[in-house]
Amino acid sequence: MRNWATKSIVAIAAIMVLGGSAFAEGGATKDDAIAMVKKAITFVKTNGADKAYAEFDNKSGQFIDRDLYIVVYSLDGKVLAHGANAKLIGRDMMDAQDVDGKPYVKERMELVNKQPAGFWQDYKFVNPVSKKVEPKQMYCEKLDSTAVCGGVYK
Repeated sequence: MRNWATKSIVAIAAIMVLGGSAFAEGGATKDDAIAMVKKAITFVKTNGADKAYAEFDNKSGQFIDRDLYIVVYSLDGKVLAHGANAKLIGRDMMDAQDVDGKPYVKERMELVNKQPAGFWQDYKFVNPVSKKVEPKQMYCEKLDSTAVCGGVYK
C-alpha cells in the first residue's frame, strides 16, 4: 500500500507541475471562455452593471485570464465594457470589420438575437498577449439588452 501511495503522490505532483506549466503558458480554452462568460453574467446579476463593467475593464481584475477577457455590447453594437481595450468603451462598433472584411459585431448582434442561450462566432482580432491579429472564437450569451462575450484565440 505504501508503494501505491508513493506512486500516486508522484503522479499527482507530475500532473500539477506539467499541467500547471502548460496552463500558465498557453492561452485560454473554450471551456475557460464559457465559464468566464457565465461567471460574468452572475456578477452582473449580483452586483449591477456599473460595478460589473468596472471589474470587467480592470486589467488586474478577476475577469482577465491570460488572453481571455470579457466584452459587453448593447444590442445596437455599442461597447459597454472591454477587458482588453478601454478605448473601445462607449464606441458604436456595429460597422467594425476584421482584417478579412467580416462585420463581426453586426454578425454577433444578429446571432445573440437568434441564439440567446449561447453561441460561438469565428473572426480575427488582435491578441492582447501576442499583439498579433489571430483567428478567434467568441462565446456570447444574451443578458437582458446586452451580449456578454469572452473569446479564445486559435
